[in-house]
Amino acid sequence: MDGLDQLPDSLILLIFNSVSDVKTLIRCRSVSKRFNSLVPQTESLLLKIDRVISSESDSDSLFLTLFKSFLYLIFPKPTVAQLPNRTHTYPAQILSQFQRIRELHVELPAGDLHLEKGTVVKWRAEFGETLKTCVIFGFRLGNRNNGNYEAEFAGGLKTRVMWTISALIAASIRHFLLREVVREHNGMEKLVLTDREGEGVVVVERQGLREWRTARESHVDVDEEDEERGRTVIPSARMRMKHEPRLGTTLVVVRAVKDGAQIGREADVEDADLALKAFGNGAYGDCVRELLKVKSYLLEMNSF
Repeated sequence: MDGLDQLPDSLILLIFNSVSDVKTLIRCRSVSKRFNSLVPQTESLLLKIDRVISSESDSDSLFLTLFKSFLYLIFPKPTVAQLPNRTHTYPAQILSQFQRIRELHVELPAGDLHLEKGTVVKWRAEFGETLKTCVIFGFRLGNRNNGNYEAEFAGGLKTRVMWTISALIAASIRHFLLREVVREHNGMEKLVLTDREGEGVVVVERQGLREWRTARESHVDVDEEDEERGRTVIPSARMRMKHEPRLGTTLVVVRAVKDGAQIGREADVEDADLALKAFGNGAYGDCVRELLKVKSYLLEMNSF
């Protein structure tokens, strides 16, 4: 420890920020009194969750919560007395050991969507107090259509809309999962929530975090409604859907709207920018660029 004792605190913290893994940093606290005092000051953290724990049952998974929320969209809403307590506490409890979180990346153990075999759906959602935008990219592996493109593509428009709704519900559950973390760490400037399967990403930037905290303080009734659902309410939105039947691929750009759907060339450009921001790199980039060239369909969706 003689060499480490000669290093300034700022350099030790720089190392801790590079390590970022919460479990590793917590172990570092037992190394020395100095480490024990410095670890809580780490600003950049990665929290890998092995499983999502709720007060209802230790075996409840994120997908089970998603499934329950989806059922509530179809069947009559139960009374408050009938609803289980789905308050998730695990991330907030672990992160309470850290005092200066600025950037937080949380990784869930698995994706939320369990679709038919050969179907792949990826999504990226940006939030503030509620959803701002969501880009969804879906396709089927081994698409053999024999010219009957629409019939082969997972049942057509109805199935693609179901993909979109499922992705939005998954995103809203992830957003809701970290509400206590956001409230308790006022210095946080960026929050990213992913899963190890690479299915979906929730991103909340500095302005969105500020809006979220302000909304929680001023709208207690909204917070109670979210608590009942076990997820954040999705606002009214406009969906731009593009589908390439020959490839069996679909791209959907969802944008929350307050005063009706946005239309025109400016909206087209903004939607394209969002799609490229979400999937412009890597294996999906070329496919997304091709999808941006095809005809799009605009749909409107009510809040749910």
